[in-house]
Amino acid sequence: MTDGTQPPYDFPAYTSTIKRHPKRALIEAPQTLSEVTGPTFASPWYGPNATDLSRVDGREAQGQRIIVAGRVLDEDGRPVRGTLVEVWQANAAGRYHHDGDQHDAPLDPNFIGAGQAVTDDEGRWRFLTIRPGAYPWRNTYNAWRPAHIHFSVFGPSFATRMITQMYFPGDPLLETDPVFHSIPDAAARNRLISAYDPQLSEAEYALGYRWDVILRGRGATPVES
Repeated sequence: MTDGTQPPYDFPAYTSTIKRHPKRALIEAPQTLSEVTGPTFASPWYGPNATDLSRVDGREAQGQRIIVAGRVLDEDGRPVRGTLVEVWQANAAGRYHHDGDQHDAPLDPNFIGAGQAVTDDEGRWRFLTIRPGAYPWRNTYNAWRPAHIHFSVFGPSFATRMITQMYFPGDPLLETDPVFHSIPDAAARNRLISAYDPQLSEAEYALGYRWDVILRGRGATPVES
C-alpha cells in the first residue's frame, strides 16, 4: 500500500481508536488451516443472496430508495468473482437495527439494514436499499457521522476479510468527520465516496450510486484498521 492511503491504528481526533489499538507487543496466534484456505462460496452455506434491503415481508421501508452497485477488482482491474460482499447500515432516521444503538430516533419495522451478495463473473454486486441517515456518535460535543454504508468483502480466506465504509457525494458532514479524515491521503479518502449514476437510477423509483472496491495496489480502497 502507498503511504498515507490507509487509516492509522491511532488517530487522536477519532477518540474511539484509543481503545481500539494495541499498546503492547502483539502475541502471535498461529492461523489454522480453515483460516488460511477458506471460505469458498461455490456452495451456498452462507445463505441465499439478500440484495433487497428496502422491504421486509413485502412491506416498504421508510426513506429514499437507492440502488448501490459496483464491482470488486484486484490491483490490475481484474474482476474478483465469487466473493461474498456483506453490507449493514442505519435506517433513514440514522438508527441501526441493533440493541446496542440507543439513539433517540425511530426504528423502522420494515428495515433490517443488512444484506449480502456473491459477486458474479465480472465481479459485480448490487443492492436495493434506503439512503441511511446521519446519527450522533459522541466522539465530541455535537458530533454526527455522515451517511454511510458498511461493507465487508471476503478474500480467499477468513484472514483476508476487509471492512470499509462507503459515503455519498456532497455530504457536508464529511468535512468534519474524523473517521473519514483519518486517511491522510486525500485521493485515497475520496475513493470512499460513491458517484451518482443516472444510468443506474430507475425512473420514478430509486436513485443510483456506483462504487467499486479495489482490494490491493496503489488505488486500493481504504479499509478499517
